[in-house]
Amino acid sequence: MAVTFSDLHTEEGVKSVEEHLAGKTYISGDQLSVDDVKVYAAVPVKPSDAFPNASKWYECVASHLAKSFPGKAVGVQIGGSAAAPAVEAEAPAADDDDDIDLFGDETEEEKKAAEEREAAKKDTKKPKESGKSSVLMDVKPWDDETDMKKLEEAVRAVEMPGLLWGASKLVPVGYGIKKLTIMLTIVDDLVSPDNLIEDYLTSEPNNEYIQSCDIVAFNKI
Repeated sequence: MAVTFSDLHTEEGVKSVEEHLAGKTYISGDQLSVDDVKVYAAVPVKPSDAFPNASKWYECVASHLAKSFPGKAVGVQIGGSAAAPAVEAEAPAADDDDDIDLFGDETEEEKKAAEEREAAKKDTKKPKESGKSSVLMDVKPWDDETDMKKLEEAVRAVEMPGLLWGASKLVPVGYGIKKLTIMLTIVDDLVSPDNLIEDYLTSEPNNEYIQSCDIVAFNKI
């Protein structure tokens, strides 16, 4: 059921808040909500000690808001001529929209905005997956006397995070020489094909069998 407060710049208006807060800590439910902020914004200054419930509630809301807005306040006055005997200082004049209607239905725009905020929070928590690539490589021996079985064993012995060796075959290139054509899958952020060739495949001890390597095809997965 909706609750309506009117003329919160007057003693009568603050009195309605005082009565509503009897036995309560917050305007709605058992924790601070948007309803409290709405009413707080409409009450010009802290209610006097004649309204203990409203005064205590006002301080509570103010302390919570202070945590969200840590900047030092220097004092702001709002123009207006209406005086409010229920509060400790002069209050601004009443506006035409002094009535505050709580517990109103949430609009579609508000629901959509809330869903987008929740989705954004979840996205930031998810680690972004690195891209992968499929590579076809030619591995060439020194000559026709190179043991191709040991050459392939040397290639597949290279292990590192983000590297997965696949199918392979021997392909004749002429004069009795064969090359090893092999597939591999890499995680782009973890494995560099150039680094793989220069620092692992064609360096010691693998250069005993491997003369050179060429990238035949490179495709993003």
